Amino acid sequence: MSEFVTRFGSLGDHEKGHIEIINDNPKYYVFSNVFEVANASKPYEKVAVAKNLEYVIEAIRAEGDSGWMAASHDEFCIVMDGEVQVELVKLDHPDAVAPADKDGTVAVEGTPQGRRMGAIRLRRGHQALLPKGAAYRFSSAQPAVLIQQTIVGDLTIQKWAEICFN
Repeated sequence: MSEFVTRFGSLGDHEKGHIEIINDNPKYYVFSNVFEVANASKPYEKVAVAKNLEYVIEAIRAEGDSGWMAASHDEFCIVMDGEVQVELVKLDHPDAVAPADKDGTVAVEGTPQGRRMGAIRLRRGHQALLPKGAAYRFSSAQPAVLIQQTIVGDLTIQKWAEICFN
């Protein structure tokens, strides 16, 4: 039996992703280019790295403070490298900020109006729910990487040719 070693990358230590033929062996299902994409991204750009129908996984370079964001549906994020804090506000009027017919993450203008829900401190491997009806913002003192599951929206950057074929 062959032995496989998992080597988890980071923003500072990763290999360029490549395409492998998947033969349904779980060892081939990896986040192959998340760190490469985040390393080349501006802070808080939401670059799609995986897509299934309308759903998307976005690689995000966390650095400093993001703007406030919200969605008309639940989203979640996982920190892949570093530490990220998520602040949450329960919106007074969620449909005015993220209308029910608007897919994906939307930018919140100014300071969100509502009750502060608290903050979540995340490290590598930690996951947080970004609930419908709440605004959130990320902050990170040092460069970090997170992935976010959402629905394709106006803030999703799709540059498949750049990230898949270079």
